[in-house]
Amino acid sequence: MTGLQGALNWLVTLRDLLAPHPLFALGLLLIVGYGLGRLAGRIKLPEITGFIFAGILMGEAVTGVVSHDFAEGLGIVTEMALGLIAITIGGEFYAAKLKRLGKAIVIITLVQIATSFGAVAIALTLFQMPLPFALLLGAIAAATAPAATVAIVQSLRARGKFIDYLYGVVALDDAGAVVLFGIIFAVASGMIGEGGSHGIELVLHAFREVFLSILVGGVSGLVIHLIVRKQSNGNEVLIVALGMLLMTTGLAVVLHLSPLLTNMAAGALIINLAPQNHRIFRFLEPFTPPVYALFFVIAGTELRPQILLNGEILVLGLVYILARAIGKYGGVYLGCALSKVEREIKVNLGICMLPQAGVAIGLVLLIQSSPLLAGVAPAQQALIETMVNIILLSVFVNEIIGPPLSRAAIIRGNRMEV
Repeated sequence: MTGLQGALNWLVTLRDLLAPHPLFALGLLLIVGYGLGRLAGRIKLPEITGFIFAGILMGEAVTGVVSHDFAEGLGIVTEMALGLIAITIGGEFYAAKLKRLGKAIVIITLVQIATSFGAVAIALTLFQMPLPFALLLGAIAAATAPAATVAIVQSLRARGKFIDYLYGVVALDDAGAVVLFGIIFAVASGMIGEGGSHGIELVLHAFREVFLSILVGGVSGLVIHLIVRKQSNGNEVLIVALGMLLMTTGLAVVLHLSPLLTNMAAGALIINLAPQNHRIFRFLEPFTPPVYALFFVIAGTELRPQILLNGEILVLGLVYILARAIGKYGGVYLGCALSKVEREIKVNLGICMLPQAGVAIGLVLLIQSSPLLAGVAPAQQALIETMVNIILLSVFVNEIIGPPLSRAAIIRGNRMEV
């Protein structure tokens, strides 16, 4: 124990010495993530579970080797990872596949969004949370984190009909969640008393964000296609594709658009413009493992296990987590039944919807910082803070238990392809 403490003290000293240079933090997080990722793999857990625990271990919650401010300074890695994740999902949306699966994916997505929203809003209302805040948390519950899904699929090298459905629902879910949140936020802010004429503006803003994100992504995908269509050198294709992806992600962030939707749209257009564009995604694939590893380790540094010590947050958070899980799984199951989808997909797909992270945190922080709710009473401000902590608890739990459950579900669901 003394030796371990000495090693940690040495790392902290080294961190303080090299703090001005983020490369030290990146390297440290990557190496520790690699070690715990390997350990997770040996006990039949997804690598990303090890990455997340590495982040918790290195973050302020445990050792403090990587401080909160230091982790925040690495946000560019998170944005780059989200761009890679999103363009990968978009690359699964070529026309022949959409024609075969499109209607079923839309039905499954809409049903699970509705059931997730309804289950969480009703459950929290029954536990005495005021209706406007229960509705807001219900809308946030519709969001699903695609990062864990994509990382697990790529680590398993899984392909097939189950993966097509999985990518399709995850992609449409983000667009649907943004629109639903815009509508519910307008309604809830009006119920709280500060919405007024701003309600319609908020709804229009949600639709505008989706539209502009798709438009910017489409332009980016077209530019990538036009530049690389006659290129035969794989390195040059990679440079162009990665450069445009970084530019597109940065543009989306600056314009307050969705980097996920923007890069999904870029990937979808690229894959449909020419058959040879499959090579773009093939060239990008080897670049993703270290970026994904850093993404999940950094996410782990932001998790706050101390939330578990707050009794009220723990109760309401568990209600939220359970209701969301029931809504997600039940909604996907019902949507699959309505679409007459194969049993393997119907039984396993909903489990892959459990992870929740960046989009949910972004939406609840939007509530917290919204000028429409800035002047509410102290009691309502306290409820907003409670909402933030409920989402943080949900992210903590779902990012720990979600990946192992998703991995098992993907393996079971993909057996139909064997």
